[in-house]
Amino acid sequence: MALPPRPARVATLAPAVRRVLAENPSPMTYWGTNSYVVGSGEVAVIDPGPADPDQIAAILGALSPGETVSHIFVTHAHLDHSPGAALLAAATGAPVLAYGDAQAGRSAQMTALAARGGLAGGEGVDAGFTPDRTLADSEITAHGDWQLEALWTPGHFGNHLAFALPARRGLFCGDLVMGWASSLVSPPDGDLAAFMASLARLATREDQVFYPGHGEVIAAPARRLAELRAHREMRGRQIADALRSAPGSAAELAQRIYVETPAALLPAAARNVLAHLIEMASKNEAAFDAELRADSVFSAPQE
Repeated sequence: MALPPRPARVATLAPAVRRVLAENPSPMTYWGTNSYVVGSGEVAVIDPGPADPDQIAAILGALSPGETVSHIFVTHAHLDHSPGAALLAAATGAPVLAYGDAQAGRSAQMTALAARGGLAGGEGVDAGFTPDRTLADSEITAHGDWQLEALWTPGHFGNHLAFALPARRGLFCGDLVMGWASSLVSPPDGDLAAFMASLARLATREDQVFYPGHGEVIAAPARRLAELRAHREMRGRQIADALRSAPGSAAELAQRIYVETPAALLPAAARNVLAHLIEMASKNEAAFDAELRADSVFSAPQE
């Protein structure tokens, strides 16, 4: 996919929001990870990004004279979002706040599947991530001239948080919602049922703009949420149709369904298909052979 011209590394997106773009572009991260500076004076930083001293220097360089970092927030424990938090904390003394460690927020089903093994997954997980302070759903943190409300939004990752500005002025949506692509949902870290519930939760809000973990600002959040829900529902129908045609593993089904997807992205597509299949199996809409694994063969349920 050819990307549009890369924007400036540091950009002011709103009076209280600055974006600092990490130098980690890839097919999964678009231009790279978006780190955000919120407020002025004693500022908050959301998602310092990968363990890259250059990105930490860029974040600190984006501050105005006399400004300091008072809090560091992390949306989720993927390697392109959370490892930089420890570097920034060491440089500033600010605490790191998140929902929990890399296993926090998993559903009982995903916890059991992870314990049993065989699902693989673990795409870029920051397994050692532990925040200094955990945030509860709907907890508000206020300091200086800024305020952020933590919204637990699992699906892409169990410990995923979004952070809302007051008066619905904007929401930092991490990797749950992106404008350029649909999010990866890879069990056991990803959970399709939770993902759809989180999209539905955000759809009840009236945030004016979404600030995603990758890509450009989403100026029409309600429309984008509806598109993502419709996309997942369409994938579910495609998978059900494919199963009625012939059984297959997640990888085999992905090859049959994602016919226009570059080969390099098919492994990620297979993980998304696996998430759908696990959800379908939980509702008796798909069956699998023996114990559930990443390479299990799924079939349509018996009539």
